[in-house]
Order: sequence, then C-alpha cells, then structure tokens
Amino acid sequence: MTGNRRPTIKTVAARAGVGRTTVSRVINGSELVSADARARVLAAIKELNYVPNSVARGLVTNRTNAVALVIPESESRLGSEPFFAALIRGVSGALSETRTQLQLMLVRDQAERDQLTASVATRRVDGVLLVSVHADDQLPGMLEEMGLPTVLAGRRDETERLSHVTSDNAGGAAAAVRHLLERGRSRIATITGPLDMDVSRGRLAGWRDAHREAGVAADESLVEVGDFTEEGGRRAMRSLLERAPDLDAVFAASDLMAVSALAVLRRQGRQVPDDVAVVGFEDSVLARHTHPPLTTVRQPVEELGRAMARMLLDAITEEEVASPRRLTLPTELVVRESS
Repeated sequence: MTGNRRPTIKTVAARAGVGRTTVSRVINGSELVSADARARVLAAIKELNYVPNSVARGLVTNRTNAVALVIPESESRLGSEPFFAALIRGVSGALSETRTQLQLMLVRDQAERDQLTASVATRRVDGVLLVSVHADDQLPGMLEEMGLPTVLAGRRDETERLSHVTSDNAGGAAAAVRHLLERGRSRIATITGPLDMDVSRGRLAGWRDAHREAGVAADESLVEVGDFTEEGGRRAMRSLLERAPDLDAVFAASDLMAVSALAVLRRQGRQVPDDVAVVGFEDSVLARHTHPPLTTVRQPVEELGRAMARMLLDAITEEEVASPRRLTLPTELVVRESS
C-alpha cells in the first residue's frame, strides 16, 4: 500500500480475489466460506495489515456486539408454536459461532414498542431480526428509517425493501394440494393464516395454483381464515364443516392448526384420512405425534434462523450499505398417514 490510505474491505477482497461479502463472512467467523477462500482472505488481511472497520466503529460508537430478535407476539404464542422455538435455535446457533449476544424482545404493546425504539435510537444493539411481519406493522419502516441493519423473517409484500429470508410458501402449499388432488380428493378446503401476512397469502396462492394446474376450479367457499393458533384452527375447522360438510380434505397453513383440525374432525366422527385427509405446513415435532401422523410441508425453520443471523452479521460488518438481500429456502412435502 502507498500513501496513508487505510486498507478497506474492498482492498482486501481485491487482493484475495473474492467478493466483499466473503471477506465480511471471514471477519465475522461465518462457516459459509470455503477453506481456500478463508485462507486467501486471512493472508490478504495480514499482508495489508487490515483492521476491520467494524472494530474501529466499535471504538467510536460503542458497538455492543449484540443483536435483537424481535417477536411481536405474546408469551403464550411464543411457547405454544414450535416455529418460534426452532427459529430461535437457528439464530442462536449461528450467533454462537461469533461473539455476538442475542437479546430476545417481545413487542406486545406500545410500552414495549417504545422500549425497542429507545434501544435502536441509542444503539444498544447493532442490528435487529424481526419475526411475524404483518403488512401494516410499523416496526420494519421504523427500523429502515433509523438505518439500523435489519433482516426480516418473511416480508411485508413482494416489494419488500429490507433484507429478508423466507420459505417457498406458495410452492410448498401447491405441492400439498397437488398431493391431495392426486389422491382423488375433490373438495379441498384450506385454513389460512392472517391474510395481512405475506406467508399466509403465499400459502393460499399455492392452494389456488394447484387447482388451476389440475384444471379444477378452486371453490373459494372452502377458504377459511385462521390465525396460526390452536384455537384459531379449531374455529376454522368447525366453520368449514358447518358450511361444507361434504369436504374431503383440508390443507392447513400450519401444523398447529392442522392438529386442531384433526381434533375437531375426530370429535365430529370423521375418520382421517378415510373421510377427510389433512395436510399441515412446517413439519414441526407435532406432526410426528398426531393420530394419525400428519402429512405436512417441511420448511427448514432452523436454517431460516441461521440464514437470517448470518445475513444480519454480514450487514453489520459491511462498510458500505449494500442492496437488500433476499433468500427463499426450499420446502418439501412429507407424506404420512393423515392423507
């Protein structure tokens, strides 16, 4: 190096022959780097006497080496839905590879929203992971305006401006309904999640897509809006049976709602799968312990959490604001006895 210019992450990347994201990952301790690339980056860092800008920033701005996982849900939902436990395992597993601490923040009311705002404004965390994103949620916009590195689980809609990781919701749902159609089911109902969530709209779109691909008209009267909770699944299944007693299959947008649907069907004397086939979404631990075991769409929730954490760590260590990153993880139909 000549002159007094301090080497940057861009300089290191050029010397090592890799991208800046790869350099960020090496600095951050991520495993998403090949051994060869890691060795070249470390050699370039040593040769250039490079000090990561994140270290210098930390000395000036009191970088906390902590990130917040923000879940705008109640403790009861956090404890009852396997999705959250798996996501937290994935996030904490990725962060354990670094010196970054995880702060779990539930935002259930205005006071807790104000607490989050204060944490962000005073930079008590270096970045935020945000779960359960609703279309009208003000939190993503607030974080975007404050310039804090943020990664969402899911997105508000297809125009999402923030980095996010999601599953192939539409594709997974279509595979589930296609399976039911191939098994000869013709009156396939669906219990959705809240329709102000992109994840719910995606799974409903997949239900419609599978019907369209098969040349079968999707009966919109067989759509019942749920809320991803156990009680919501029960209410939705009862409502469907009242207005469509001839239904012969149900695709529920979550395993928890599918388990509730199984219970309602059993109480009303319907045999599963002889009378009504049931398919869920997630492949949580619940799916393997229902009677009968639940056919479901497996989404890699722990990997989703790991990917979110790594994406956030990359954003925190970057010297320049990068374009939003988007990652869609594949899903897989797991066939068991309920269908």
